[in-house]
Amino acid sequence: MLKLTETTNTEEQPDDTLTLPFEARQKSRQPATTKGGIQVGVFLPRGQTLRHGAVLTNSQGFKVRVDAAPEQLSVVKCSDQLLFAKACYHLGNRHIALQILPDELRYLADHVLDQMLVGLGLTVEHHTLPFEPESGAYHSHGH
Repeated sequence: MLKLTETTNTEEQPDDTLTLPFEARQKSRQPATTKGGIQVGVFLPRGQTLRHGAVLTNSQGFKVRVDAAPEQLSVVKCSDQLLFAKACYHLGNRHIALQILPDELRYLADHVLDQMLVGLGLTVEHHTLPFEPESGAYHSHGH
């Protein structure tokens, strides 16, 4: 098993790709299989969330780019700024991972949260997309 022990900021072409859902990108230690079929072990400092596009490496210089896996998401589109803010408030109040885009919110599909937003007057759709939620105000934003 190839060990990946650190992240790097490089423009070099990675040797392979690792596609992970959001839950797995939050784990600092885990086995995984790259797109090329290589068994790897991720051994990173605790508390680090891998962002889409992060590059993992090791002392031998092997580089693996991390891609966000497509996941079943609830998607809410809203151009009304006040209603958008209310939706963000109520979702944030439940401490869920939330991806905020211009006029669009995404979160891991959850029928209870969907119904709450429908009750606010929003429409919820379901799509399979990569999920890249906000890292949080108290979390470093680096890779």
